[in-house]
This record gives sequence, C-alpha cells and structure tokens, in this order.
Amino acid sequence: MYYVNRKQIETILEQIPDLNDGLRHAASSWDGGTILGLVQERCLHLAVEVVTDVGSCLIDGFIMRDAGSYEDIISIIHEEKVLGDSVIYPDLTSLVALRKPLVQDYYVWERKALHPLTLVLPSVLEQFASEVRGYLDRELGIEVTG
Repeated sequence: MYYVNRKQIETILEQIPDLNDGLRHAASSWDGGTILGLVQERCLHLAVEVVTDVGSCLIDGFIMRDAGSYEDIISIIHEEKVLGDSVIYPDLTSLVALRKPLVQDYYVWERKALHPLTLVLPSVLEQFASEVRGYLDRELGIEVTG
C-alpha cells in the first residue's frame, strides 16, 4: 500500500495560479526593470520548487527509485508515466536546471532579460498540475471529498 499525501500535493499545486499570474504579468509588462526582473526571478524559483516538491512527494509516496538530483526528479516522474506522453517534459527539465542559478548564483542572474520560460511556463505548469492529478486518480482512484 502506498502512502501518498494527496492533500499536501494539492496544496502545493494550488500555488500555480498565483505563479502564473506573476509570470503573465511580468511577460506582458516587461520593461527590463528591476521590479519585474525580481517578480520573474521569484516566480521561476517558486515554479522550480513546486515541480520538485510535487515530484518528491510522488517519488516517496509511490516508492519510485531515489532521485540523485533535481533533474532526476523530473526524469523519474516522466519514466513512471506521471507526465504520460506529455510534451512538457523538456520545459520542466529546463525549468529545474534553473534552480542552481536562481538559488546559488543569484548574484549573476540576468534580471534585465525576459527569460524564455516566462512566456511558456503558465501553460506548462497548468498541464503539469493536470497530469499529476490524472496520475493520482489513475493510481489511487478518484478522491471523493465532502
């Protein structure tokens, strides 16, 4: 029997609409300034955390192979068909590769440039949430609340 904390996963996935609002605002209002640069940077960082936290919950809960890196988390959930035949795998891999520059090398992060993922990430994150929820429903059965 698996112990998957669906409530925790859902709580994390519920952060996506706010991140998407921030990403869309940064992209649509981009002026190369510091404020929007910081908005973009924080949204990208939190998107990495959302994806890797959910991936880690799935890996632990379904007793998948251990991840050796953040990139490995994405590979594992892709191999385990959480993402199905999804086209978002390359974008998620690119996103997770940003963790080190955003968290450790933040002092050299280019805040004046609109990162290409900022434009596509809202739809990628929405599809990620949908794929995760679908996987949980397939593997555990549809959760009935009430």
